[in-house]
Amino acid sequence: MRITAKSEELIRRRMLLGLTQRELARQTGLSHAYISLVERSMKSIGPGAAKRLSSVLGKPVEELFTIQ
Repeated sequence: MRITAKSEELIRRRMLLGLTQRELARQTGLSHAYISLVERSMKSIGPGAAKRLSSVLGKPVEELFTIQ
C-alpha cells in the first residue's frame, strides 16, 4: 500500500486553518521537513501519520490522501 498526498487539498486545508508547516508539525509530532516532502508529493506517508494529519486538519484521510 502506498499513500500519497493530494497536495493542493492538503496545502489548502493547512492554510485555511492558518497553520504553517512548523505549526502543523508540532501538532502532529512530525518534522516540518517531512511535512514539506509530503505536501510536495516527494515522499509517501504511513497510515498513522496520515491519520494524525487528517485529524489535525479536520478532514477524512480519503480527502487529503490517495491510497494505492
